Amino acid sequence: MQTQSRLFDDLARVAGGALGALSGVREEIELLVRGRLESLLADMDLVSREEFEAVKAMAAEARAENERLAARLATLENGAEKTAD
Repeated sequence: MQTQSRLFDDLARVAGGALGALSGVREEIELLVRGRLESLLADMDLVSREEFEAVKAMAAEARAENERLAARLATLENGAEKTAD
């Protein structure tokens, strides 16, 4: 009976060691994958969210200014046509 208990203890110890080793391997793989993804993203020369939002705001402001200038030009052209008549 005691040999059977000792066998189970040994099996549990081996299984625990194997699980610990697998956990270490999993962590190492995660680090390698994370490093590779960071390297790929850096190579892609992507912009940050802050830079994107800043350029988006600038484009919206430029679009609004363009619309204001187009309306002003139309008003000036209408005034010039009326004085030409």
